[in-house]
Amino acid sequence: MTGPEVRCVLLADRHHGLTEGLRGLLETLFDTVVMVADEHSLLETASRLKPTVVVVDLSLGPGQNLGWLRRLRDRCGDSRIVLLSVYDESSVTRTALAAGADAVVLKRDIVTHLLPTVEAILAGTPIPEPTPPTSSTPG
Repeated sequence: MTGPEVRCVLLADRHHGLTEGLRGLLETLFDTVVMVADEHSLLETASRLKPTVVVVDLSLGPGQNLGWLRRLRDRCGDSRIVLLSVYDESSVTRTALAAGADAVVLKRDIVTHLLPTVEAILAGTPIPEPTPPTSSTPG
């Protein structure tokens, strides 16, 4: 007989203050929150833990290359991957999704969109769309 499934989230971002804040949010949904701060640790830890969800900053990898995201997907294919991004261009989201992400959450929307996005990908329901940029054109 097996016990209940332990749900684990792997959180990867170079900014310790952000990861600490996100850990508090994610602890409401997961049994375990593991934090890493670089690409190597992300790939090693993901391979070892096979987390339920990976929440990772898009800028964790070097430059514009998303090879690290493809390697992450290869190492833990059953994990759901949510990218955090400061870029609100739809081309960035499309590229990230094509490289293996399940969802993209804009950093400016983390407080309102991260948990609903994670819940949606776990439930297999439609993912909330990133909020389009607000226009600063005077009216």
